[in-house]
Amino acid sequence: MSESLAVGRAPARTGAHERVAALEARRKLQLALGVIWLLDGMLQFQPFMFGKGFPEMLAGSAQGNPAVVAGPISWSAGFVGHHVVVLNAVFATIQLLLGLGIAWRPTVKLALGASLAWALGVWWLGEGLGGLLAGTASPVNGAPGAVLLYALLAILLWPADRDPAAPFVAGRAVGRRAARASWLAVWLGLAFLARAPATRAPRALSGMIARMAPGEPAWLAWIDTRAASALASHGPLASIGLAAVLVVVAAGIYLPVRAARAALVLAIAVAAVLWLAEGLGGILAGTGTDPNTGPLLALLALAFWPAAPPAAAPADPAPLGPDAAPLGPAAAAAHPAPLREP
Repeated sequence: MSESLAVGRAPARTGAHERVAALEARRKLQLALGVIWLLDGMLQFQPFMFGKGFPEMLAGSAQGNPAVVAGPISWSAGFVGHHVVVLNAVFATIQLLLGLGIAWRPTVKLALGASLAWALGVWWLGEGLGGLLAGTASPVNGAPGAVLLYALLAILLWPADRDPAAPFVAGRAVGRRAARASWLAVWLGLAFLARAPATRAPRALSGMIARMAPGEPAWLAWIDTRAASALASHGPLASIGLAAVLVVVAAGIYLPVRAARAALVLAIAVAAVLWLAEGLGGILAGTGTDPNTGPLLALLALAFWPAAPPAAAPADPAPLGPDAAPLGPAAAAAHPAPLREP
């Protein structure tokens, strides 16, 4: 008979809310990544993706890239164009399976490993390496490429404990030093791209945001057109300001805990602003294949959120005598200390 029945109490039932609350932080972040993969798969099933617009989108990522990068992109876009219905259904199904695999604990390692390989392939053949070699990359248009962030998150959220005492989830699998280096590379890279010619040109930022408005819902198109209008005559200054904020975010992970949390909140705010500038990745316009970098940058920030210090373990009961070994709670109940005469 169980101990709970022996004392006359029914065993407590854990509800769905309690089960979610009991999940460890890394598992919650893995599930969030899985949900984004599921969203990608559903977006890939949109009618637009089964027409000629999808291979044309792929071919467009070859523009401006070196021949060694552009050649395979053009070939794969042409191949997809000849078999667009079948291949697009395969692509969508793969992404759905990646999301489901990450969500199912027994296959999380397999799915994260497969997502890493898939993301790197899509980064080249689908995103043209994020435009990094084409001179068109900017934090506002999705650089360095959303799928590159999928790959980074798959590594940082890998279910391994190389550094189990790391003060944030991202450091457990690869170690806190390597994790911080990846954070620094992402955000300093974005700061560099914010001052690159593609972003600092007088009307570069304005033009990028304005091009996202067509096809969007009215409220989102209004936001983008107003933002584009406001930046039309302040592009270089906005580029400097954006770069400065990104540098602060990059350095924030090395600050004391309270300041680091403030920098991570700033990172999430920047991710939200960039997502609006990206038109939410086109997911409401019927032409987006993923939500772009905004949600992934926010998820990356949450992976670096400082963990709460572990609770102190309860002290053992006092020993019964100078030579007695300390007893645990169950043993102390079974063998109470004898009463002493006054």
